[in-house]
Amino acid sequence: MIVSTKGRYALRVMVYLALKGEGGHIPLKQIAEDESISQKYLESIMATLSKAGFVDAVHGKGGGYRLNRPLSGYTVGSILKLTEGSLATVSCTTQGPAACSRSTCCHTLPMWERLDELIEGFFEGITLEDLVKEQ
Repeated sequence: MIVSTKGRYALRVMVYLALKGEGGHIPLKQIAEDESISQKYLESIMATLSKAGFVDAVHGKGGGYRLNRPLSGYTVGSILKLTEGSLATVSCTTQGPAACSRSTCCHTLPMWERLDELIEGFFEGITLEDLVKEQ
């Protein structure tokens, strides 16, 4: 599994909002500048986060983005699954047994499934609160 720039940037932005937000809305331009992320690329990431209810967005003067729940309510896993679509390491575990003609006789499939469970458990066990505490 390789986490794309979209997933990495989404995590960076969520941590940024956790550290800098403190109840107020932060303009997209400020986030982009402070995090050295293209404003255009950041718009698509923020749209994804907003649509999924991870952040509140206010448009216009005085607008911007802010977190809308306690930091413990966001897991790294939920953010990565939103932006990446899946945390799976191989396609046969994301698409189910019907996607592979060898799923019923594959000796390595249980190993991949266990790895996916470990990754899922690892990322779901880390919250934004944990990441902020590590700063």
